[in-house]
Amino acid sequence: MLEYLIKRLVYTVPIFLGVSVVCFALVHIAPGDPLISILPADASVELQEMLLTLYGFDRSYPEQFLMWLWRALQGDLGTSIATGRPVAAEVFRAVGNTLMLAAVATLIGFLFGCLFGFVAGYFSNSWVDRAASALAVLGVSVPHYWLGMVLVIVFSAQLGWLPATGAGPGGSASWRWDFEHVQFLILPAITMSVIPMGIVARTVRALVADLLAQDFIVGLRARGLSELGIFLHVVKNAAPTALAVMGLQLGYLLGGSILIETVFSWPGTGLLLNSAIFQRDLPLLQGTILVLALFFVFLNLAVDVLQTALDPRIKRA
Repeated sequence: MLEYLIKRLVYTVPIFLGVSVVCFALVHIAPGDPLISILPADASVELQEMLLTLYGFDRSYPEQFLMWLWRALQGDLGTSIATGRPVAAEVFRAVGNTLMLAAVATLIGFLFGCLFGFVAGYFSNSWVDRAASALAVLGVSVPHYWLGMVLVIVFSAQLGWLPATGAGPGGSASWRWDFEHVQFLILPAITMSVIPMGIVARTVRALVADLLAQDFIVGLRARGLSELGIFLHVVKNAAPTALAVMGLQLGYLLGGSILIETVFSWPGTGLLLNSAIFQRDLPLLQGTILVLALFFVFLNLAVDVLQTALDPRIKRA
């Protein structure tokens, strides 16, 4: 197990380098002047040159990349052009909010997705299966930003049950686990959970239907094993794949929450990326993308290790 873990950690090194190169290149390929958001219209040439030197934009791209990568390895992601605050502080505060939202949404999606998937798999080709599968397809197909706006209209504007935007009373970005703050989490979490719920449900349904048709299930029934025992065997065999899908969905939600966080004004990485894109804030954009990419890489590593612990066949392979 330790050897496998070391191997996987070594594999992440070239992935990290590749992610950093792509992150740096994509941000610099985009058109526009990164200093336009902070320079006044009548800025002098001397001021422009001073800021270019300050942020290192007067150097060649390879030099900029090596300087940025060296500082990033030391935990310094630079300074935001728009706000003048350290990028690392802004990114990690936003990552905490996004991670909390994505974790709650993934948990909701995983629980209900497994429920629908197991029910559909056990009652394969029945009306229950068709209803659960239809819900799963609907969850994958509905645009989540549109669903978010519908939920805001219904539960905030019309019924007044839940707040529409923000992460706390009075627009506060600080978080506490009490009802006043949790109610701000409900609508965005439900909106984000719809897609992973549909994907997990379809995956689990296919796994359960396939497992129930296997010869070893027939043998277990012939030996008189109870339905609860058979269910536990099915869960044990389906768990590694379901966990892998859940881990991937959590990673996708961390990086793909920009539309939902913009709709609900949730102070996470999605909203941070949105403002960085429109303000052309290159250090903030690079730092946010890099941190999210690394989260995704290490999340996949954690899922691989967990799969190996649950499934002996992966160890033998």
